[in-house]
Amino acid sequence: MHRLQLILITGFSLLLLACSKSDDILAFIGFKKPAHFPAPVYKLENNPVTQEGFELGRKLFYESRLSRNNTVSCGFCHLQTAAFTHHGHDVSHGIDDRLGSRNSPPIMNLAWNTTFMWDGGVFDLDLQPIVPITNPVEMDETVENVLNKLRNTAPYPAMFKKAFGTEEITTARMMKALSQFMVMLVSDQSKYDSVIRKQGPVFTQEEQQGYTLFQQKCSSCHKEPLFTDQSFRNNGIGTGPNNDEGRYSVSLNAADKYRFKVPSLRNLAYTAPYMHDGRMYTLNAVLHHYTSEVQDMATLDPLLKQNGVPGIPLSANEQQYLLAFLNTLNDRHFITDKRFSEESQ
Repeated sequence: MHRLQLILITGFSLLLLACSKSDDILAFIGFKKPAHFPAPVYKLENNPVTQEGFELGRKLFYESRLSRNNTVSCGFCHLQTAAFTHHGHDVSHGIDDRLGSRNSPPIMNLAWNTTFMWDGGVFDLDLQPIVPITNPVEMDETVENVLNKLRNTAPYPAMFKKAFGTEEITTARMMKALSQFMVMLVSDQSKYDSVIRKQGPVFTQEEQQGYTLFQQKCSSCHKEPLFTDQSFRNNGIGTGPNNDEGRYSVSLNAADKYRFKVPSLRNLAYTAPYMHDGRMYTLNAVLHHYTSEVQDMATLDPLLKQNGVPGIPLSANEQQYLLAFLNTLNDRHFITDKRFSEESQ
């Protein structure tokens, strides 16, 4: 009788374990386009998101072996609590505490990006991680060295086998795994999203006034629902201490001097400081710039110079309305989602 009980208990435990694993698999949804978002740009058919690929990509994202001295990971400069930016740093700090020249941009909604980085120097998400890995002030490593480290570090061979069928660890597989993680970083749970989907509270009067102002004065560049049109523009911020010429460094077209990629306005509460070099620490400072500090430069965007006057006229009340609306774009769920955190590995 005792032996029979032991067999029954063991069998029941195995059944529970099997059900738990099955539930885990069923619980993984993979990439899902929000209903109010446009079709993604990333070619998901060439790299379908699987649970095994996503989990490998997440582990790689937080893997410090991607750097020369095994101290800097992607997550080092892209913190989830800061909407995957380098919180508190005007420009990024990399290996050996070396200073970069630009502010780390947030990692969100990358499946809709047509280019990457402030100057658009990368056009394919599968290629983007190569830049920080090989940059001497970020990770200062070679891709081949990274691959050799992973080949000799458990559990990577087994994880690559689960994700891709064999233990072979190649550049393409590593990049595709990282992309599977990054395309899953979708931010679409803000109050704005709920209002658009008609799933929650409506805008307050102040938020609605700000939304109306935004549509009138800001939406040409910060196009809904991603709040960027993916273009490159000179916003009259001036040259900055390191004379970063932006898009020009990639295109060598004089018309692109001091043009930078239009950033998304989502999650601004978590991503300070602002601008490509992090020179503005508050949203009030940003609005003040557009109201009264836009510099008239040769490549200044025409939308910022109406009737020969640089800037966007905004009263003090209008600035407050805009701030109220911008706060509806903050997605608390995104920065606390355990699927994306290092601890959930």
